Amino acid sequence: MSFEGPVEDRLAIHELVAAYADAVTLNDAQAWGALWAEDSVWELAAIPGMEHVVGRDAIVKAWVAAMASLPPMVGTSTLGALSITGDTATGRAYPREFIIWPDGRTRTDTGRYDDTYVKQDGRWLFKSRTYTSLHSA
Repeated sequence: MSFEGPVEDRLAIHELVAAYADAVTLNDAQAWGALWAEDSVWELAAIPGMEHVVGRDAIVKAWVAAMASLPPMVGTSTLGALSITGDTATGRAYPREFIIWPDGRTRTDTGRYDDTYVKQDGRWLFKSRTYTSLHSA
């Protein structure tokens, strides 16, 4: 899969992925939650209780709880592949989170999201995100 589909939609999905990382960095639950479709699915197999979270409200609730247990972090993400067909798309994104604990320890997590996107009311949203951890140090 490379980057396939209308340029304006590809740009909008790039911006969606960037907005996700920005909301993580700002710890902004409202902005982060606004990026998900109402009936979306979030899967983080490595985190107990978050293996399969369904629905935007449940996803935001799980994210808020997870973020409450972490110090501030800087999130970035790169879109690696994207294929758009009409109002649906699939893609792959590579997020990286840099965490600084209060005692000075640091951790960098790098992973892969296998995504589906849906265009609703002219706006691209996450329909599903399945996370795989690639490296943590």
